[in-house]
Amino acid sequence: MSAQPVQHDHDPRVAAVPRNIQAIGNALGGAKRLAFYAEVLGAEAGEPINLVIEMWWREAMLDQLPGRAERLAAALARRGGTSLDELAVRVGSLD
Repeated sequence: MSAQPVQHDHDPRVAAVPRNIQAIGNALGGAKRLAFYAEVLGAEAGEPINLVIEMWWREAMLDQLPGRAERLAAALARRGGTSLDELAVRVGSLD
């Protein structure tokens, strides 16, 4: 018996979002886009605006991942997980 490669009907790669204000704004939607533009417009030139662009570029890239919203919602709902606060209580009760 030999292993056969798994065939995918779609390309699993995510297209890169260019690191510029227009591309990042286009990649974000709704409230995120508004928050991004508010931060960009409020940032000073130089390092402050570069940090804003970097942070939101990462968010735009993550938003391109298929199923991200569902995984994030599941994580926030703590399905099958334990919060750090709950772990601290459990560890504290072992003393």
